[in-house]
Amino acid sequence: MATELNAETTREVALVETPTGQVAETAAQSVAQITVEAASEAVETADVTINKTIEEGASQARMTMEQGMQQATKTAEGFYKAAEEAAEFGRGNMEAFTKATQALTAGFQDLGKQYFAMSQALSEHAMESAKALSGVKSLKEATDIQAAFAKASMERTMSETAKLQEAAYRLAEQASAPITARMTMAVEKFSRPLAA
Repeated sequence: MATELNAETTREVALVETPTGQVAETAAQSVAQITVEAASEAVETADVTINKTIEEGASQARMTMEQGMQQATKTAEGFYKAAEEAAEFGRGNMEAFTKATQALTAGFQDLGKQYFAMSQALSEHAMESAKALSGVKSLKEATDIQAAFAKASMERTMSETAKLQEAAYRLAEQASAPITARMTMAVEKFSRPLAA
């Protein structure tokens, strides 16, 4: 570029030949030097502007990337926390179900024992009544023994049935208590608004 500039300067000098040729040549050289300096300054200014734009763009991209990474980290932490809470809630549900099942199993065993004891007591009472009937000497005596047996059997059956019903009711309460507690907790937990 400097060579081209010098060739143009020489042409200009040749065109401006005057008696004071030296002044014209000096002026042409000054113009050429000013033009070269201006071009050099423009290149430097453009270089500085380009470097500044690149640095600003890189800085902006770095900031945007950091903000994106912070947001992604925050979101991932939220998902992780929600997954932990869901797992803990599920674990609690399984524990409640296990407790309810254990209470129900133990309660059914107790109910079975009570029912068996009631049946055995009624059978023994029937055997005693049959023995008493075997030694009867009159119809009136047989009727009295039979009426007493029926009355005692009815009273004992009603009493034992009430006990079995009460035991079954308590069993239902005990077995459902852990599940009811979990359902109450679930309603409270899920009815609250989500934290931001």
